[in-house]
Amino acid sequence: MATTPASIDKHPLHSILVALPIGLWIFSLVCDLMYRFDGEAIWSTMALYTIVAGVIGAVLAAVPGLIDLLSIKDPRVGRIGLIHLAINATLICLFAVNAWIRTLVGPSSPIPFVLSILGVSALVVSGWLGGEMVYVHRVGVAQTTAGGSSEAKRDKRAA
Repeated sequence: MATTPASIDKHPLHSILVALPIGLWIFSLVCDLMYRFDGEAIWSTMALYTIVAGVIGAVLAAVPGLIDLLSIKDPRVGRIGLIHLAINATLICLFAVNAWIRTLVGPSSPIPFVLSILGVSALVVSGWLGGEMVYVHRVGVAQTTAGGSSEAKRDKRAA
């Protein structure tokens, strides 16, 4: 695949947009940890807001991600993409439930904290799979023909 169909000027939108929910969800876990150590309620409130913003960002990132997934031709890479999609869809639901539970229980409840740990752990797995598609299988990476590209150097060595 030369580039992804969901891109602007050869820059894939999915990989640009995923930075937001990843950062927000990791920071929500940091906020939970800070609340556990500090006890200040502001940390719990910040965790809630970052989770909600992460859910919104993840939904936005999912649209170009789905467009990219539908353009994958290699069945093996497509399976990796489907697992990546399933984990991410589960993460959106998990963090949405996490936010909802936070509105029902007090900040000292362990349930939201445990959900955040599970969510960030699954986020690592999903990120690994996304990286596998891009860095190993070259999904969405433009194949340049310039003399300085790795493909051109490989072709010169083979000749």
